[in-house]
This record gives sequence, structure tokens and C-alpha cells, in this order.
Amino acid sequence: MQFIPFEEGIEVKGHSVKSVVDGFNTFAVLGSAYLLDEGIGTPAPNGLANLDLEGWYPQRSWLLCFQQIGKQLGDGLLMQVGMAIPRNAVFPEGIEDIHEAIRSIDVAYHMNHRKNGRPMFDPESGRMQEGIGHYGYEPVPGKRKIICLCENPYPCAFDHGLLTAMAQRYQSNARVTHDEAGPCRKQRGDRCTYVVSW
Repeated sequence: MQFIPFEEGIEVKGHSVKSVVDGFNTFAVLGSAYLLDEGIGTPAPNGLANLDLEGWYPQRSWLLCFQQIGKQLGDGLLMQVGMAIPRNAVFPEGIEDIHEAIRSIDVAYHMNHRKNGRPMFDPESGRMQEGIGHYGYEPVPGKRKIICLCENPYPCAFDHGLLTAMAQRYQSNARVTHDEAGPCRKQRGDRCTYVVSW
């Protein structure tokens, strides 16, 4: 189900949070207002939210920000914020193709969240902490297709945007479709399935 944290006390890195501002493009002041309404960042003189990119912010507040954006402005803006994630969030290095790009999302997701003061993925040990769900990666043998099972508290439209941006960064003709036959977090399901094809 969207907007409800799996665990309390999870935090999100400032780089990721900045995607809300970037997702609003020329209306960045409006995106900032949603963050500021949830206590994320401090107001700058130009109306933008002043964010500490290396700092950490409560996931619960960020999810409430998404909920308000979705309720007041719709899925289109949630998708745009998702598309801004690859430009802002910390991702593993050395990604060279669409398969590595989609597979890296789960690692990046955990790198940009922390639990009990520690990032949820340690690149040195390869250890990943549980508590925020996952972004799946399942290539379809013999086809230019990847199945992504997304089981996390973020909005369906946000994940659609994130997957689209990552896929198109490495394969310009990539398309992402939501599997309408399966459950959907927007309809109170516990996960969404997306099909990446090119």
C-alpha cells in the first residue's frame, strides 16, 4: 500500500528528497512548498526548500509529501518526481546497460535510506538491511524484457517514473508498462508489477 512506511524511524538521504523540487521543473517553488509543509528543509529567501543534500529526512514525512502531491495534483507529477530520482539520488557506479540499470535500483534504493543511523546498503560488504521493501529485477529469457516487482511504500506512479527514467537512460526506446492483471498499491495492493521492454 502506498504512503505508509513499513517501519518507523527510516530516513531518506537529502539527494533523493531534492527530486521533489526537480520533478516540479519550473514550478520548483510549489514542489518546495510540499516539502516545507511536511517539515522537510528550511525556507530559503527565493521560496525554495533549503535541503542538506548529505543530510537525512524522515521517510514518513516524505511519504506524506507524496500523498499530498498525488491527492492535489495527480499521478503525472508523482511520475515526474520519480523520473528525477536518477538525476539526484546516489546510485552504484559502473552501470553500462539497461539490465544493470534496472538491477541497480534496489541497491540504490537501500543506499539512499538509513535505519538506526546507518545506510541500508553497505557497498563494501554488500550487506542490505530489510525494512523498506524492494525493487525486483527478473529478465525474461530470449526477450528484450524485464519484469520489475516493486514492493515498497512509494506511490505506483513514482515507481513508474523511476523505472522509465532508468530504462531510457540506457535504452532510449525503452517502455515501461504497469501489469494491470496483478495487484496495485494504488488499489491497496501490497505491490505493483511493471514490464520494461525495448
